[in-house]
Amino acid sequence: MVERIQYDEFGLFHENAEEFGLPYDGPPTVRRERVEVEPGRSLSALVWGSTEPELVLLHGGAQNAHTWDTVAMALGRPLVAIDLPGHGHSDGPRDGPGGQLALQGNADDVAVAIRGLAPNARAVVGMSMGGMTSIALVGAAPELVRRLVLVDITPGVTAGKAKAITDFVNGPANFASFEDLLARTIEHNPTRTESSLRRGILHNAIQLDDGSWEWRYRRFRLPEGTAAERPDYGALWDILGGITVPVMLVRGMRPQSVVDDSDEATLLERVPSARIEHVEEAGHSVQGDAPLELARLLDDFVP
Repeated sequence: MVERIQYDEFGLFHENAEEFGLPYDGPPTVRRERVEVEPGRSLSALVWGSTEPELVLLHGGAQNAHTWDTVAMALGRPLVAIDLPGHGHSDGPRDGPGGQLALQGNADDVAVAIRGLAPNARAVVGMSMGGMTSIALVGAAPELVRRLVLVDITPGVTAGKAKAITDFVNGPANFASFEDLLARTIEHNPTRTESSLRRGILHNAIQLDDGSWEWRYRRFRLPEGTAAERPDYGALWDILGGITVPVMLVRGMRPQSVVDDSDEATLLERVPSARIEHVEEAGHSVQGDAPLELARLLDDFVP
């Protein structure tokens, strides 16, 4: 008989609170919503709070909306965290398998979801691929982006800068057991606690009928050995060059970051008014490594 691991999507928030010393008097007000972005395809999102959302949060590639849980709990503000196409509980991308990197399609989908869930949000916050999608969103639907926060990403990212991350993401498609999946995740995330990584896996992987495990995002990947076309990030620099709303870059300063000094300098050339914040104790995943610091910066930047 296959041993099933029980997963309650909304039953782990006490662990976030305990790990980061947040007050906890019961589960936060959060629900899952779906928005149809075109016939037969929907994006899923976590809606925090019971009043009009003030923030929209977009996760990175191979992640999901729960990556923001601790940040959302620390903020205590109404917000929406969206599962990008092909990730989390969302349907696959409009461009078919491998289309998670098709930033224009992702931006078009996200625009529909924001109009449905958070049309008056004061800021869009994007980490990694979510940040790239956020920039594309400025070009596609500028009225939806009143402030822009980029979390450890600029259009200057290269395959070399992101190699350690893509090596992990493009690893085995399946794992015989939860323990195997956890061991690989710990190996590639040495600065994170085992409890946080275990929690992240439960949110981001599915146990199959035979007892093995598969990452949620792997459901919509191209066949093994097939490479997706790399997006043209240069066009995103052009969008940033014409941006008229406040911009903040939050850069992790540990070696796992994919942003370097030249990226920062280029951003300031394109957007001289951009606010730059360095988070010393974070790598690429600022929301995972230093969620309380990120929440403080967001609270300060978005009145």
